[in-house]
Amino acid sequence: MRAVSSLMMKVFLTRRLPQEAATLLSQAEVCDVSLWDSDEPVPRAELLKGVKGAHGIVCLLSDKIDVEVLDAAGPNLKVISTLSVGFDHMAMDEIKKRGIRVGYTPDVLTDATAELTVALLLATARRLPEGVEQVKNGGWSSWKPLWLCGYGLSGSTVGVIGLGRIGLGIARRLKGFGVKRLLYSGRTAKPHAAEVDGEFVTLDTLVAESDFVVVSCSLTPATQGMCDKAFFSKMKKTAIFVNSSRGSVVNQEDLYQALSSGQIAAAGLDVTTPEPLPTDHPLLTLKNCVVLPHIGSATYSTRGVMAELCARNLLGGLQGTDMPSELTS
Repeated sequence: MRAVSSLMMKVFLTRRLPQEAATLLSQAEVCDVSLWDSDEPVPRAELLKGVKGAHGIVCLLSDKIDVEVLDAAGPNLKVISTLSVGFDHMAMDEIKKRGIRVGYTPDVLTDATAELTVALLLATARRLPEGVEQVKNGGWSSWKPLWLCGYGLSGSTVGVIGLGRIGLGIARRLKGFGVKRLLYSGRTAKPHAAEVDGEFVTLDTLVAESDFVVVSCSLTPATQGMCDKAFFSKMKKTAIFVNSSRGSVVNQEDLYQALSSGQIAAAGLDVTTPEPLPTDHPLLTLKNCVVLPHIGSATYSTRGVMAELCARNLLGGLQGTDMPSELTS
């Protein structure tokens, strides 16, 4: 067993990480790593105990890094490295105030999340989970003209809310399906929208004119609960709603009402509030709602690259050098 130098810095990992991260941290020989050795989230009490005296913390979206955690860590804390592109689980204002650096993992999960979003859209629109269930339970009897009919992308209008890295990746892939119009909304028009012939429109226009509404925006005070009763009431009755951004962007009670009343045709969600969604949640009783367990970035290669970037961010923060992906705003 390697001896721990008094000069080594304490690092707490809130979860088991892919081997790529463990290898990098071991080879660096600058940190004494302790971790919550589980694939399940660290209990709050163990998190507060584990970060005590830490110079660095590696966390996930499920770990709430608030003032209590920062106080528990104490003045040694130099860097927090999150294995995610999102950072709404961290008290950023307080973290900045204390001069703690933050690393995150953008870009590397763009392709995987865009692919999953398109897969979720297709599965929802073409009712794939229903079809699989019918095959398994004996509901498949004979060919019927309108049985399990859904909605196609060819000639459709798709609206993407938030044409950032992932939103653009989604749009690129959807264009290949013969989409007629690609609308997008956000704070400002994006120069890169020209690549997908994107039309910058107001949110109301996007919601009203789109056959498929895809949410790919960041969670901010402005987008919290944005997809509510008023939002769904503006959508076409034949429209499909897909969210792969953050669960809190959607008012799930209003979504349930929109789906159960026929206000919209169907919804596909890779994110929910809370996560995991309770098995008795009303949304799970609906045939026209496909819910996935937040697997947008779940490819072996993507998770490996994310882990490596997360480790490099941590080491840069510990050593006072450049971090490959530092959150600066």
